[in-house]
Amino acid sequence: MGFAFVPLYIKLMGIEAYGLVGFFSTLVAVFALLDLGLTTTLNRELARYSALPDKSSEMRDLVRTLETVYWGLAALIGIITISLAPFIAHQWLQIENLPVSVVQQAIILMGLVLAFHWPLTFYSGGLIGLQRHVLYNSIHATWFTLRFAGVVVVLWLISPTITTFFTFQVLVSIISTFLMALALWRNLPGGKQHPRFRVDLLRSVWRFTAGMTGISATVLILTQLDKIILSKLLPLEMFAYYSLAWMVASSLTNLTNPVFVAMFPGFSQRVALGDTVGVSVLYHRSCQLISVLILPVALIVVFFAPEILWLWTRDATTVTNTQWLVSLLMIGTALNGLMNLPYALQLAYGWTKLSFSTNLISIILLVPLLFFTTSHYGAMGAALIWVLLNSGYVLIVLQFMHRRLLIGEQRRWYIEDIGLPLIAALLIVSLGYWIFPDHLSPVATFISLVVVLVLAFVASALAAPQVRNWGINQSRKIRAGYANVS
Repeated sequence: MGFAFVPLYIKLMGIEAYGLVGFFSTLVAVFALLDLGLTTTLNRELARYSALPDKSSEMRDLVRTLETVYWGLAALIGIITISLAPFIAHQWLQIENLPVSVVQQAIILMGLVLAFHWPLTFYSGGLIGLQRHVLYNSIHATWFTLRFAGVVVVLWLISPTITTFFTFQVLVSIISTFLMALALWRNLPGGKQHPRFRVDLLRSVWRFTAGMTGISATVLILTQLDKIILSKLLPLEMFAYYSLAWMVASSLTNLTNPVFVAMFPGFSQRVALGDTVGVSVLYHRSCQLISVLILPVALIVVFFAPEILWLWTRDATTVTNTQWLVSLLMIGTALNGLMNLPYALQLAYGWTKLSFSTNLISIILLVPLLFFTTSHYGAMGAALIWVLLNSGYVLIVLQFMHRRLLIGEQRRWYIEDIGLPLIAALLIVSLGYWIFPDHLSPVATFISLVVVLVLAFVASALAAPQVRNWGINQSRKIRAGYANVS
């Protein structure tokens, strides 16, 4: 929905106002550092506890303990943002057309959105740890519908301004966080006493939480520093184009995150039970699923960025300013997505050192280069660094991981899990690009892209052994079901 309604946001509010929406997304990512790994810790611990007997009291007490800390952090985030509103509006952002007073009001509203929205992530992590995925998705779908589609109605009927946009987001954040909190507490196992804050539970998880905090801090620098620099260097309009390109590329995470969400508790449970074989089977199956889901989509966007952007925005200026950014950022995001489940495996084993060390080394090597490229080449330089960073993860970091976890299975990951689906999808998409006619109507262009994408999906699925076998088994079950009915 966020992807679909962006052209309407721009049409109703203007491209510069959308730049503030992009800046808000950067703030959300920056303040992710204050999560301190609590969401992932809650996810992992609830998944582990649910696999062990007589842990209901600890589960409830853990939620209450971490919940108390999290709400304190949410209040701190809101206070910091609101306090910095005058500085950001008057001295940081390069505003050209919007009144400074309006920008300052929008940033104050951003602080309120952050304060009320922040705990939503925490409660979501708890529901996922309990593996209540359907309930979690139902609430999340409602939240996204209100957030993205509902705000269009409000902008259209009430006032097409950035302050109206963020005022509505405050209201939606309050409702969504309340519903998610209620859902988590109602799905925790019952206990004889009221849940209570326990310092000993904080001590028991502090090592993992500290490791996650270190990872979050380094990830923040590696993924958001480009936006922070560009928000200062570029006019707000040009920063809006970069934010738009990032939104297209980051939409790929809508395919990777659900797999991570579904598989991480499973990894954690199998690790807690010492089921190494089960971990290996789940790891390769889910890695192949990730490849089949994201590689065809990523390749379509990389090869056909101008056509997709035109269908989406119907604005030639937007296409000109974003097409190469979209292609580069999508390549980097696809590489990052492939490392999603190797990262989940590390967290399931409680091994945070590798990711933290890798990110720290990347900061030392790439941040100076990022400053140079963004200063000289602007947004394109930042996009190139994103590709370079994630290439290093795939080519180097995975080697170190498989020296300790699932030893010697990296060859299978490169060939079966990634290589075969990639080659199959690449053949289909490159062939489609070669025969794609020029000057098609919008409807014909859309249909042609869908056909190429579907063929790429099918080819990639057939090339991935685990996905292919799953598909064959499902078709046999369906045929057997029809036979029994007959």
